[in-house]
Amino acid sequence: MAKIIDRLLLFIFSLAVMVAACAMLAGAFNWIPLEETQALTERIYTQTGPAIAFISVCAVLLLIALRLFYISVRSSREQAPSIDQRNEWGDIRISIETVENLALKAATRSRGVKDLRARIRVGSAGIEVTIRSMVDGESSIPALTEEMQSAVKQHIEEITGIPVASVSVFIANIVQSAPTFKSRVE
Repeated sequence: MAKIIDRLLLFIFSLAVMVAACAMLAGAFNWIPLEETQALTERIYTQTGPAIAFISVCAVLLLIALRLFYISVRSSREQAPSIDQRNEWGDIRISIETVENLALKAATRSRGVKDLRARIRVGSAGIEVTIRSMVDGESSIPALTEEMQSAVKQHIEEITGIPVASVSVFIANIVQSAPTFKSRVE
């Protein structure tokens, strides 16, 4: 939720800076007459309504600028997403990226698969693995996916010791083989 609010603040601040820059450019090119600029400045200095509006807008923009400045200079304490385990000697942290690479390594052992991608989610029952793949179209897809699911589940559980709740396989398409042309020499 905080990221959405920060993006909204960045949008508002960027919009305000663009409007201010356009107004300054218009003034610099004499598109806004000097008399109108002086009249606006005089209203801000002498009338309370325009003064309160101007001060409010400037204060809000200053607060937004301070928030965005704070976000840009704070040290990021976020660590890479990981799966944490505890044993008798201490803590073990395995990154999600490591588990994805293990899933891809196991899935590539299945013959006839190409262009593999893996996504890992941690559920209450264990790891949920989603594999996206393209196949060559010459092997039985149900047999191929079942083999891939079994290989991925066994490999991840064997290497990491983390239970795998499910392995979902999505076959996106069939690999199109490029037609081969024989060159002809005359």
